[in-house]
Amino acid sequence: MIRIGVIGYGYWGPNLVRNFAETPGLAVAGVADLDPKKLEIVQKRFPGVKTTSRFQDLLENKDIDAIAIATPVNSHFELGMAALKAGKHVWLEKPMTETAEQARKLINEAEKRKLVLIVDHTFIYTGAVRKMADLVKSGELGRIHYYDSTRINLGLFQRDANVIADLAVHDFSILDYLLGEQPVAVSAVGTNHFPHTPENLAYITLFYDSGMIAHINVSWLAPVKLRQILIGGSKKMIIYDDLEPSEKIKIYDKGVNFTDDPQKIYEMRVGYRTGDMWAPQLDSSEALRVEGEHFVDCIENGKTPLTSGSLGLRVVELIEAATRSMNEHGRSVEINGSTMYQGRRVA
Repeated sequence: MIRIGVIGYGYWGPNLVRNFAETPGLAVAGVADLDPKKLEIVQKRFPGVKTTSRFQDLLENKDIDAIAIATPVNSHFELGMAALKAGKHVWLEKPMTETAEQARKLINEAEKRKLVLIVDHTFIYTGAVRKMADLVKSGELGRIHYYDSTRINLGLFQRDANVIADLAVHDFSILDYLLGEQPVAVSAVGTNHFPHTPENLAYITLFYDSGMIAHINVSWLAPVKLRQILIGGSKKMIIYDDLEPSEKIKIYDKGVNFTDDPQKIYEMRVGYRTGDMWAPQLDSSEALRVEGEHFVDCIENGKTPLTSGSLGLRVVELIEAATRSMNEHGRSVEINGSTMYQGRRVA
């Protein structure tokens, strides 16, 4: 049994504690939070879990094997490094850190101590995203032409992270998982409508050496909540609506065929293909439960997590590049980080 302590019982912490408590091989040993009222809630829901206002109590407890950190991103590096130096495996919420340099230091520390470092990019553990990955990797969609995402809602406004770090981070991790290819450049525009707060709306474009292009629309100022992704392939296309209660993924056998055959010079060069639409059955397991079981497996068997520190680093590098582009009014920023794809210059 792996005993885990959770630092932070705010927005995401309750989901972690609930899933950890129900995950085979995991036991919640303690929860730390600065708010006494939140600790009272923990005690009522989980009477056997110790609570404390000092995160150091969890680090100093020799019976605790792992630490999950669900605090604002500006504390991730300090808490993550302290947990690793205390000999604990670490579960970090997304985004991994504020800067890529901080992420690299955490990765190096975890490797030096032979500890598991997992970053909670939860979408990768959903049945929908895993099914899309299967379709992409099997070649059923053909060559991927584009990825178009709309991730908008009213709030929640963050104080220490802009809308790219809060919402586009999901698409960055999904793209990394689906494609196995890293973008070579990014262009982003965005704005801040309220003084002294981070950007609340952004449009991001990622360019790939293969010719694939990704466009991401994120906003905290929309009147409705939308979570939709379109993936266009040369053979088939996908619409993924995360808010759909049952048929989250719909696959369309639609596309366009071009011909330059001289024998067909008098015919249309463009042919439109329209076929069936179907919604595949998806694994309905809660993503955090799947991720928790994966975390246990990685600790017990020395495996590298699917959402390892390296993936977390690539996502942070993308956030930095997109934010830099946004601050420079959309200037294309090449991505040549140490773990990124060393692509050719984008024209």
